[in-house]
Amino acid sequence: MSSILKSPTENAQSLKSIALIGNPNTGKSTLFNCLTGLRQRVGNYPGVTVQRKIGRTHIGSDEVEIIDLPGTYSLAATSPDERVVIDSLQGEIENLDRPDLALCIVDATNLQRNLFLAYQVGQLGLPMVLALNYWDSAKRKRIKVDLEELQNRLGIPIVPISASRAEGVTELKEAIRNALETQPKLQTPDYPDAVSESVAKARSALSEKSNQLLSDSTVLRGIFDGDTQPFLKAGADHTEIKEAFSLSKKTLYKGGLNPANAEAVLLYRHIKDTVDPCVDPGNAGLPAGSESIDGLLTHKFWGLIAFLALMYLVFQSVYSWAGPFMDLIDAGKSMIQDKVSVFLESWPMLQSLATDGMIEGVGAVVIFLPQILILFFFIALLEDTGYMSRAAFLMDKLFSWCGLSGKSFVPLLSSYACAIPGVMATRTIQDPKARLVTILVAPFMSCSARLPVYVLMIGAFIEPKYGAATAGAVLFGMHFVGLLVAMPFAYLMNKYILKTPPQPFLLELPSYQVPKVRDVFMRMYNQGKEFVVNAGTVIFFITIIIWGLLYFPRDESVAEAAQTQFVSELATSNGTSVGVAFELIEGSEELQAELDHAISSAYIEQSWMGRMGKAIQPVFDAAGFDWKITVGVIASFPAREVIISTLGIIYSLGGDVDEETGSLRDSLVNQTWTSGPKAGQPIFTIPVVVGIMVFFALCQQCGATLAIIAQETSWRWAVISFAFMTLLAWIASILIYQVGTGFF
Repeated sequence: MSSILKSPTENAQSLKSIALIGNPNTGKSTLFNCLTGLRQRVGNYPGVTVQRKIGRTHIGSDEVEIIDLPGTYSLAATSPDERVVIDSLQGEIENLDRPDLALCIVDATNLQRNLFLAYQVGQLGLPMVLALNYWDSAKRKRIKVDLEELQNRLGIPIVPISASRAEGVTELKEAIRNALETQPKLQTPDYPDAVSESVAKARSALSEKSNQLLSDSTVLRGIFDGDTQPFLKAGADHTEIKEAFSLSKKTLYKGGLNPANAEAVLLYRHIKDTVDPCVDPGNAGLPAGSESIDGLLTHKFWGLIAFLALMYLVFQSVYSWAGPFMDLIDAGKSMIQDKVSVFLESWPMLQSLATDGMIEGVGAVVIFLPQILILFFFIALLEDTGYMSRAAFLMDKLFSWCGLSGKSFVPLLSSYACAIPGVMATRTIQDPKARLVTILVAPFMSCSARLPVYVLMIGAFIEPKYGAATAGAVLFGMHFVGLLVAMPFAYLMNKYILKTPPQPFLLELPSYQVPKVRDVFMRMYNQGKEFVVNAGTVIFFITIIIWGLLYFPRDESVAEAAQTQFVSELATSNGTSVGVAFELIEGSEELQAELDHAISSAYIEQSWMGRMGKAIQPVFDAAGFDWKITVGVIASFPAREVIISTLGIIYSLGGDVDEETGSLRDSLVNQTWTSGPKAGQPIFTIPVVVGIMVFFALCQQCGATLAIIAQETSWRWAVISFAFMTLLAWIASILIYQVGTGFF
């Protein structure tokens, strides 16, 4: 009978491939880094958002590929990670052949539970080598393992290692080299007759073609897990599959087995019988030092205090410590822009494309790197020490009411600094639906890019009128607007859209470990590289588009008209002739700068972006926004803080202004409607100001965030997120203006 699996001889790859598989928290990533070092690449599996890590290493004189599969407790394909694992092991992923060998890593201090996955992999018929990690911890606990006897019972090579210390790696490589030649396979258990009969019954309901394409192990996995995908790939229809599962389950029931837990009962019984004679548990059952630490760190009060203090440190690091590096990058960008600007002075369009488009686009990508690297430095530390699981346990009750788990807390907190590393941090969430909702909620957190908008509006309108205390309270409150919306949004998403039933929060608390510095920095490097390569290209592309919309069409008559108007107004204000006004401008750098700013403002007004702003302005009229505010909103899509420089250009102040610039604040205060029923009235009233701040608090005005959401989910969810947040922000700003106008 042929199998749906590809045999090793069918592997078309020039390199032998080894699948590294194991439970979470077994040191799999550490071993992967030990074996591959910097010779690894990170991406996504075709068609899914599950991360794919492949590296290369030398085994003897040959080079082989190591595929680091996602950590999983079983091959029951109930999540995208588990689906990827089983499809990879079966050679069912596009452009990836079945691996030549499975390198299964298990925790030497918890052999019985870890071997469950190893046996499932072994039943797929893959050659296998077993790496017994945490061998140093087993020795400290006085756990003794008769390696020779266990190896005889399992039928595969077993190598004790301590991956964090790189101990045993040389011996492991030698075992892999031999296994690639000898093809050792795990001795699978002899199941009761009812199991083989259930497979036969399932086959009786399938067509001859489907039976030819399905191996016994694949059929058995379907019976145990209810996994229909391999059957559908083999050409079976839903009716056939339903009948096959029904017949097989009836057979199991007749044999005294419950299909819901038959595999677990049978396999753990076999593992216990196999392992117990080979293992002396020593003092493994006695209370460990980690339990006394957990007494503090998981305490409902002191644990929460410790957690909040630690999260404050992480938050401050991402929010503040990255500042000097970001300022350095920004200064470097400005220096390069100045030099390129002088070099291309004779070609104005090329000068603008290079400085305001290309260099600005690269800067918009690189500027986020310090925050991403610092965040993943802390995430790697927290995960590698074992504390992240404790944090998730503590925060679960706080988030469970809206369908999220405790693991959502760190990504959401990180999003207060920047949503980009926050979204990337959701990779620690195994549940795909909880991860999706956390990603969609993350942009609601009030990131640091919103702060300049708040500071400008509060400094110009709230503080002068109501005092510093009120201004501080408003600034504090603005940071919670998104959070107040995000939690109900998560609840509604889970209950009515994704329809996620309440799930029990099952979490393993791993032993505390000392992080390996190399692994921490490897993770920082990989995450930073992935952001630059994947999201960075989209951000750069968006920046170039925005530049084009702001630059074109470049009609010289616009500059001439702006110059004529400026000179005329200068002559009138000074009581001189136009000729004298020209002489004043030529003799004053300050007046020349004002003229340049006026021309830039006129160009923006006549640009496609300016025309777009005027065309869209009626949509924002109910929120009290004029066309200039609307242009600022549109132009700030690459990054929210861009609205500050855009308003500076529109109001003829230049693009070098910031939220603290007094001239920009004064200009905003003095803006009035020039036509219509509100002619002569101030544009920036308190309802308009609050509406603008709330709009930016709720709207996803960040092309980089949109790109990273698309990378982590799909463009469909990225567009849905952008559309929903924009609509919500628009409605909120209208309500604030319409209601607030009656009070202010």
